[in-house]
Amino acid sequence: MEKGKALVIGIAGGSASGKTTLCNKLAEILEKESPKVFHMDEYFKPEELRPRVRALTGDREYVDDNHPDTMYLQQLYEDIIRGRDCGKTRIILVEGLLTLYDDAICSLLDLKLFVDCRADERILRRLKRNMQNGLSREEITDVYLDTVRYRHDQYVEPSKWRADLILNGATPSRTAMDMIVDYIRKYV
Repeated sequence: MEKGKALVIGIAGGSASGKTTLCNKLAEILEKESPKVFHMDEYFKPEELRPRVRALTGDREYVDDNHPDTMYLQQLYEDIIRGRDCGKTRIILVEGLLTLYDDAICSLLDLKLFVDCRADERILRRLKRNMQNGLSREEITDVYLDTVRYRHDQYVEPSKWRADLILNGATPSRTAMDMIVDYIRKYV
């Protein structure tokens, strides 16, 4: 980390693995340091500009929300640089599916975290979360089985090998959280 620049921490993982939960917990613990948080989900392109994907079986077509072209990743990259270099914060948290996948964003990260969680638990979490948002169980499972799991295998899972630490998303560890916070505070 260069002197005068913020420490940039990236958090990646599969859909419903616990990325946002970890990010929010870190932001809460580090509240006195006023971290700047970037959620990749805030960089989605308008739906009409997102790529479409056809299911491998059947005629269903979906908006492909798990593809790199569905987000303004260049804008996120530029926003991270501005936040890192502005001198207004010492900590930046970047959270999202493709945080470790995107080469440019990954190159900015001082600490790379991957939240790992088994697929069966992630689909159950997606069901619970998305049903609360008004989607049916069938809609959620169709999207997951037809697109999300394939994009996970294509983009997300291979990116975990770029991580400095792989964390258990099923049973978060207090020890791991303490180690991460201690590491961050050592540099800010």
